[in-house]
Amino acid sequence: MKILEGGITAATGFLANGIACGLKKRKKDLALVVSEGPCTFAGSFTTNLVKAAPVLWDQSLVRTQETVRAILINSGNANACTGEQGSRDTRSMASLAALSLTERNLGTTANEVLVCSTGVIGVPLPMEIIEKGIGQITKNLKATKEAAFDAAQAICTTDTFTKEVAVEVMIGDKAVRIGGMAKGSGMIHPNMATMLSFITTDAKVSKKSLQALLGESVVDSYNMISVDGDTSTNDTVLVLANAQSGAPLIHEESPEWDSFKEAFLFVHTALAKAIVRDGEGAGKFIEVTVTGAMDKASAQGLARSVVSSNLVKAAFFGSDANWGRILCAMGYSGSAFDPNTVDLSFSSEKGSIDVLLGGQPIAFDEKKAKSILLEREVMVHAKVGDGPGTGTAWGCDLSYEYVRINGDYRS
Repeated sequence: MKILEGGITAATGFLANGIACGLKKRKKDLALVVSEGPCTFAGSFTTNLVKAAPVLWDQSLVRTQETVRAILINSGNANACTGEQGSRDTRSMASLAALSLTERNLGTTANEVLVCSTGVIGVPLPMEIIEKGIGQITKNLKATKEAAFDAAQAICTTDTFTKEVAVEVMIGDKAVRIGGMAKGSGMIHPNMATMLSFITTDAKVSKKSLQALLGESVVDSYNMISVDGDTSTNDTVLVLANAQSGAPLIHEESPEWDSFKEAFLFVHTALAKAIVRDGEGAGKFIEVTVTGAMDKASAQGLARSVVSSNLVKAAFFGSDANWGRILCAMGYSGSAFDPNTVDLSFSSEKGSIDVLLGGQPIAFDEKKAKSILLEREVMVHAKVGDGPGTGTAWGCDLSYEYVRINGDYRS
């Protein structure tokens, strides 16, 4: 696998654009990703019972459509909790995009246009603004890195930086590319966070195989991050595969499947970790690895519980080696382990330090621990036994800035 520069347009045959159409003040707020040919596709969505209209639209397409051609995304307005009007507006967005693309010789239908929205909940979309924006955005679709960056900018809300990644892997004698972009900063919690993630590939993959692969990858990437414990109404991951690399069809029995799967997971994990690094008001990136659990699911449950704890997050904000909060969070995770066998340690670029061995607290140098925890990126390792289960989760600290950002979000 080779890491490339770029994002959503890295794969052959994908075009993109991002513009400011007026949903937000002085910022890009409408993005469009289009394939020059039909794509198999897959999707994963929020577990929140309250689902935004675009989520319901996309879920319907995943159930009923074999191929799609485009994804239209707006930021600044979530089109969530907007009733039947929200559903009509989502359909209108897909129809308007299909019509505008057809006029530009990229013919498609409304049922081949996925739609995503992110932003304030409970406010109807200003469709007159969006309609003008759709007419504008289709005029300048390009396959360049700059076009990918524009699209990545346009999907952001409280994000402080764009999130892009691209890789290349060989399938036979053909180079296959996978590119992606994501947004997310707050309302981030396991079981899909308030995030949008879009992946394109020029590999040839069946819809069934792609959906199964996405399901596996979500478990080990987006479902292992937490910023603040909130799960949104709009969380969506979409993957499009247009087969334009010329590589042969790959599936679970293909010799190259493991290489493709590794690259695919790398893209999702890189985007998930970027979301955590951009956590609202975050000053630290926290990686928690649990080993020795009875199985992978148990290890992941323990790690997720630690990164999701507000008390743990607050301790990291203060660079306080308060390991008791970590053990406590593991205890209510729902995963079985013996507290009397646990080893805990912290590490960063400033070194590492053990704080618990065999379930027994040990004397440690508080100044050294403080220097380790003052670093921007901190790792926690918890060994809970001798089992085969390993899991890693990613989170951040909880700061005063988080409250400020979310206290005046609408204004």
